[in-house]
Amino acid sequence: MTLPRKSLVCVDDTPFYHVTSRCVRRSFLCGIDHASGKDYSHRRLFIEQRIHLLSSLFAIDIAAYAVMSNHLHLVVKLSPDEVNDWSDQEVIARWTSLFKGPLLVQQYLKGVVLPAAELAVLNDIIALYRQRLADLGWFMKCLNEPIARMANQEDGCTGHFWEARYRSQALLSEEALLTCMAYVDLNPVRAKMAASPEESDHTSIKERICPSLNLAETITNLIQSHQLNHFTVTHKPLLPFEGTVTDKEQHGIFFRLKDYLELVDHTGRLVRKDKRGAIALHLPPILKRLGIDQKTWLYNAAAFEQIYRKRFAKKQNRKAEKRIA
Repeated sequence: MTLPRKSLVCVDDTPFYHVTSRCVRRSFLCGIDHASGKDYSHRRLFIEQRIHLLSSLFAIDIAAYAVMSNHLHLVVKLSPDEVNDWSDQEVIARWTSLFKGPLLVQQYLKGVVLPAAELAVLNDIIALYRQRLADLGWFMKCLNEPIARMANQEDGCTGHFWEARYRSQALLSEEALLTCMAYVDLNPVRAKMAASPEESDHTSIKERICPSLNLAETITNLIQSHQLNHFTVTHKPLLPFEGTVTDKEQHGIFFRLKDYLELVDHTGRLVRKDKRGAIALHLPPILKRLGIDQKTWLYNAAAFEQIYRKRFAKKQNRKAEKRIA
């Protein structure tokens, strides 16, 4: 039974989700088109930069991502309570970085004194903006629409760039989160686009190992080209690894970055046929701590999307069906 999208995203079940978007007809519209020979690789950088910028504006953290030639993967953490700490002015500033807003909002930003009735309407608008800035659907809309418009303008055509809005998968356990992140980070390696994780362009694991994005320059260029109105917030880094669980409030990933990098490196060697001669004899002890069998891990990490419904989605579907009922 197909469930409505709003039932598949519920922070009460889990804040972590795997999100994918694919180009129409799965063409290489973000890489080199082998049919025409045109190179669209610059679009991958545009998407990667926008992922980081939008994460800074929205109450959504990025745990992992990979921008491929014809699709993209995201592992996100939704933090809807975060928007409650933002002032009304901050909410408006974040939203108007991307959109002009109605005349009432523009007048407010110019310092025009508004009567009580218009202030009441403005408060309703701010409440709507606050809700949208925590919404995964609006995040993906703000990510996918600009690249589609840019691509159509470059190609001198109209029509769809993405084959659908996006797909989301709830990650209901530590095993699902860890497996999905490794699967996403190893996408270029498995596709033979890179020899190792640290050479995998436009991925979160490369950005964690060798930070290279110059977002200050990107923001300046986007403002000059009128693709961004302004940007007054602090750049948000990728969701950090916090190591072990503590008594204090934690917002990051409950693993050590060192363990995760070793796990991805060993997994990459094992899932690639040309690396079998250099297989390590054991995987990092993180799997033992989580009680995950090594063979099961390798199978899951190599085919996460194919086995998702069988291995990780049953609980999500049951919970969603209960909410509908």
